[in-house]
Amino acid sequence: KINIKLNIYIKEDFRPSKLTIDYPNISKKPKIIVVGAGPAGLFAALKLIQEGFKPIIIERGKSVSERKKDIAQINRNGLFNSDSNYAFGEGGAGTFSDGKLYTRSKKRGNINNILDVLILHGANEDIKMEAHPHIGSDKLPKIIQNIRKTIIDAGGEFFFEHRVDDFIIEENKIIGVKVQNKIFTGEAVILASGHSARDIYYLLNQKGILLEAKDFAIGVRIEHPQNIIDSIQYHCTVKSDYLPSASYNLVEQIEGRGVYSFCMCPGGFIVPAASAPREIVVNGMSPSSRNSKYANSGMVVQIKNEDLDSYKEYGLLAGLKYQEAIEKTAFINGGNGQVAPAQRMLDFVKGKLSSSLPSTSYHPGVVSSPLHMWMPENIVERLQKGFKLFKNKMKGYLTNEAILIAVESRTSSPLRIPRDKESLEHVQIKNLYPCGEGAGYAGGIVSAALDGENIAKNIALTRKK
Repeated sequence: KINIKLNIYIKEDFRPSKLTIDYPNISKKPKIIVVGAGPAGLFAALKLIQEGFKPIIIERGKSVSERKKDIAQINRNGLFNSDSNYAFGEGGAGTFSDGKLYTRSKKRGNINNILDVLILHGANEDIKMEAHPHIGSDKLPKIIQNIRKTIIDAGGEFFFEHRVDDFIIEENKIIGVKVQNKIFTGEAVILASGHSARDIYYLLNQKGILLEAKDFAIGVRIEHPQNIIDSIQYHCTVKSDYLPSASYNLVEQIEGRGVYSFCMCPGGFIVPAASAPREIVVNGMSPSSRNSKYANSGMVVQIKNEDLDSYKEYGLLAGLKYQEAIEKTAFINGGNGQVAPAQRMLDFVKGKLSSSLPSTSYHPGVVSSPLHMWMPENIVERLQKGFKLFKNKMKGYLTNEAILIAVESRTSSPLRIPRDKESLEHVQIKNLYPCGEGAGYAGGIVSAALDGENIAKNIALTRKK
């Protein structure tokens, strides 16, 4: 299908429209603290400016340009900075991801408003007409920098390399946050710290602030040669130059748990996405052209609270501990640094160690490992059964030319920070607004951005009453 957008002019001159959004100067307006500079935090800040508030953005990681240097060290030398990596830093985990903009959260707000903001800051206008739009990992960093410039030009402030150590709470009302010896105060705190900020969950739990356990998922990242996926999906041996790199979406229910593909990246790369040393976490991304010779996707199994019996001693934090334990086990079974454990797909299904591994886009490298032996049995068995079923949906999908790289464990947080459905304020702590993926209320760039916008609007509405 080819999408065409037309502007029709009858008896008038052609006047191309130019998108503009008004961001007034708010340098002397009331302050709102925003913890985290991911999509939820950045879009909350932009909306706060429109509503007449001054956002103070506190980000544990570095700016995009500095963050790139730390990510290069991870890929080249396995050297790891716990506060500046693929998960933490300006733009959040989405900065170096595919930039997928598809969302099912259409009832949360006007998705076109989010797309307009991205276009204003450098995204291609095609994202407003594509069925499954994406920006590309090569373009996202510049867009994030442009958003920062808009916020600063309007009078907002950024504080990079500022990891929140404590919340300042008086009589069940938050008045600010602590960062080492600094104190930041404001009329409200938007907590948009992302789903990888485990220390924030530990801090909330330590202070007796209500948390809820929720379902999450863990599995592997699977990578095929892109031409295999193209031939399966397009039913041809040679793909036309007019066809994009093919994608897929797979899901099955196996023994009461969902087994499904996640964040599929056609023409993409697999990257090391851990947020702490001595852990292996993998994720996928694609450049805007999607022209890599590899196709990768997360392939994960749903994890419910009853699957965590051996971690019951940790109470609400059981899911976090389970997630962390698997990532540490992956590190033990990997090579040096961020070299990841891997296995050919068919070998995994047969329970056989791979004597050799195919080439891969994962830059730190892979080492042959019996994933079927050390990954949790409930995950292994469901993945094995899932792959056998998926081969019936996509003939040729189950092949030893595909590689499984462990582990894909950050699809979502095992915890939710509960909030009031109407005000979006925390159910227990006044003026605390849990936001985005880290709070358990979003799953991707657009849904997180919408959540940030909605919270900013509610904060403004509350203070105008």
